[in-house]
Amino acid sequence: MDTTPRAIRSVKGFADLFEPWSALFTRMEDTARRVFGAYGYRELRLPLLEYADLFSRAIGAETDVVQKEMFTFPDRGGRLVTLRPEATAGIMRACIENGLCGRESLSRIFTCGPMFRYERPQKGRMRQFHQIDCECLGLVEPQADAEILLMLLHFLRELGIRDLVLDLNTLGCRLCRPAYGRALTAFLLTLSPEDLCENCRRRARTNPLRVLDCKEAACQALLRDAPLLPDHVCPDCADHFAAVRALLENQGVACNLNPRLVRGLDYYNRTAFELISSAIGAQGAVAGGGRYDGLLAQLGGPDLPGIGFACGMERLALLMDEAGRNRPDFFIAAPRAAGTALELAQVLREAGLCGEAAFSAGSLKSQMRQASRSRARFCLILGEEELAQGTVTIRDMDKATQHPLSRTDLPAWAAERLV
Repeated sequence: MDTTPRAIRSVKGFADLFEPWSALFTRMEDTARRVFGAYGYRELRLPLLEYADLFSRAIGAETDVVQKEMFTFPDRGGRLVTLRPEATAGIMRACIENGLCGRESLSRIFTCGPMFRYERPQKGRMRQFHQIDCECLGLVEPQADAEILLMLLHFLRELGIRDLVLDLNTLGCRLCRPAYGRALTAFLLTLSPEDLCENCRRRARTNPLRVLDCKEAACQALLRDAPLLPDHVCPDCADHFAAVRALLENQGVACNLNPRLVRGLDYYNRTAFELISSAIGAQGAVAGGGRYDGLLAQLGGPDLPGIGFACGMERLALLMDEAGRNRPDFFIAAPRAAGTALELAQVLREAGLCGEAAFSAGSLKSQMRQASRSRARFCLILGEEELAQGTVTIRDMDKATQHPLSRTDLPAWAAERLV
């Protein structure tokens, strides 16, 4: 009888993030703090767990997220709680609860961290996934819409991500959206229900706008002649959208007008957008967002406008190139001098470099292979000759060149690497 303990595996859809993913995530977060800080945004760290009612009220009880994708369960007091599926609702709750959105105030907030949705794991999207989220509260002007898009594009450029398509649409407001809803419902009644997928049959009864968000090819073909949102918005919404497009055009930002873009959450109105890449498969949206005027009031706060976006960090990581990943500065190969290797590693770290030393008794050849796997820029070799002469051989791993250096000159050599 085999008594070997069974190895415990991770939960499906929940991934361990080792290098290089962990380094890419750190770089994204550091870049977000730097870029968003330049626009006046402050960081907020949110709890992972919220009361379930927050999301049904904010996102919409008939959305797929609330209906099928949330991790919801009762706590020991019998109250329904949910692992957050997105960040905007939590930010609104935090701003209301902590008095950060008074009627005369302006709030610019960002957060980053894990979100949770019960859906089929796919490339760039797991059941625990990570987002960077920005929200701007208190500004109704089209300049706010343009600025948050410019900030998002600035952030992505800093990550080295380009060649994205910006899809843009207007969803109307609480005054003109009902008329569009009636026109869309009338169109859907002309279709045979059997031709629609199960989700669209339900959406057509409960929330017709969500039908436009269906990704099924058969449904998309049936919806080709559906009425379009931009044709039904009121003059104020049309003027706002035209102003946003003009501001972006003046900044040299190309936009693709997508009249079927509705996003998957009910709180959006007026400007909606997605940034799409063709390099990561059919589900190519890497960032998206829009305006949500009225959401704060819907959750019990003041009636202030808002606009925001979220970036999927896993999807951004797929687009970040190898050159942008963090690399250690050094690796010390010292087959017979682990103590000296430790001393030199500390000298280099205190001088500002990062790296590691091999302490094993393996051969120089095996330690050089370790250096290569570590992707270090330089390998410092301590063989018998170097130990006898008080030197170290410095090998440039990219150029495959090397030269000797006195160990007393290492601090100066390290300082040159930091210039």
